[in-house]
Amino acid sequence: MSTTAVATTTNGNASASVKLPIYMDNHATTPVDPRVLEAMLPYFKNHFGNAASRNHQFGWEAEQAVEKAREQIAKLVGASAKEMIFTSGATESDNLAIKGVAEMYREKGNHIITAATEHKAVLDTCKRLEKNGYRVTYLPVGADGLVSLDDLKRAIDDKTILVTIMYANNEIGVLQPVAEIGKICHEKGVLFHSDAVQAIGKVPVNVIKDNIDLMSITAHKIYGPKGVGALYVRRKNPRVQITAQIDGGGHERGMRSGTLNVPGIVGLGAACEIAMNDMPEESKRLAYLRDKLRKKLEDNLDEIHINGTMEHRLPGNLNMSFVYVEGESLLMGINDIAVSSGSACTSATLEPSYVLKALGLGDDVAHSSIRFGIGRFNTEAEVDYVADKLIDTVKKLRELSPLYEMVKEGIDLKKIQWAAEGH
Repeated sequence: MSTTAVATTTNGNASASVKLPIYMDNHATTPVDPRVLEAMLPYFKNHFGNAASRNHQFGWEAEQAVEKAREQIAKLVGASAKEMIFTSGATESDNLAIKGVAEMYREKGNHIITAATEHKAVLDTCKRLEKNGYRVTYLPVGADGLVSLDDLKRAIDDKTILVTIMYANNEIGVLQPVAEIGKICHEKGVLFHSDAVQAIGKVPVNVIKDNIDLMSITAHKIYGPKGVGALYVRRKNPRVQITAQIDGGGHERGMRSGTLNVPGIVGLGAACEIAMNDMPEESKRLAYLRDKLRKKLEDNLDEIHINGTMEHRLPGNLNMSFVYVEGESLLMGINDIAVSSGSACTSATLEPSYVLKALGLGDDVAHSSIRFGIGRFNTEAEVDYVADKLIDTVKKLRELSPLYEMVKEGIDLKKIQWAAEGH
């Protein structure tokens, strides 16, 4: 897969060698950190016991490893180890939190509030509940990608049982005012769930300070393995109860049955510990690389803009629209760079991203968007290569675009009446 290419950085004299293809889609998934893999390996070979086997050493070793991971994850987010329930990943955690609360608190009410820009794991779960007689309010977001706290206050009524709003958006990297949202929920006696998959390990997250009652976590966005995640469930002030969605041997304090994925859980724990130790330095470095990429693009191209607020944003995220260029053609032009156009989880469709549409962007702008996810293993040389390649590709594609030419001549495209082709 890898071939080495030499890219010359824009100052002309320094050249750095970069391996192609370059991976810059770290919001979709991340490579497993070698330190995480090292922690996991013994649990495939020598320590292969079932964590639920209570009567021999193999089981005890596995259980010990699981409990250590629980501590590592809890420490990263300011929770206690007993509040962590292991799942197969964020989609399951979202489903368990939302359906689990909906079922458990059905007698109290049937109203759930979420945002239009949530991940599909939340939106589709809410749509399923609507079919079962629940009411769901989908809050709009502003052009900056943020929900309005006033809208939220107005939406809560005496039948509201849950508010579910993500910590950081997977496409535009925007950080919601989570602590304020949680405070409003607690004042109104409503539970607050946050899908914090993109935020954990990248920005400081603390379930107590952030007033979070339930929170979804996954390993593969923080340099851990795929197929393992966790759900934080608050034990006091308030004590949260959820109805299990998978029944069996009553594992995970009755909330999620199934043999635990011990190597995966060990990997999630190790990934959390590494993130905790490296976060301050890593966030600074990622923000520096992101800002460098943004500046190079803005200095060399016109008609480009950033989607979502830059002020409240993940350090490694840049979502930009290159107007008058089709996103798909742009991706083909930079086929040695892994980035995404539209949403990672639904990129099989050519519909413009629903997140960008929710920001009020037109189809043309939404279609021309690229999401850069800069991560732990990206280098400055890669950022230079990506910027140069993009600038070059966008310029070439615009030379072929009659629309871009018209705009440069000062024609207002909105005022043009396009003639239908005659038959």
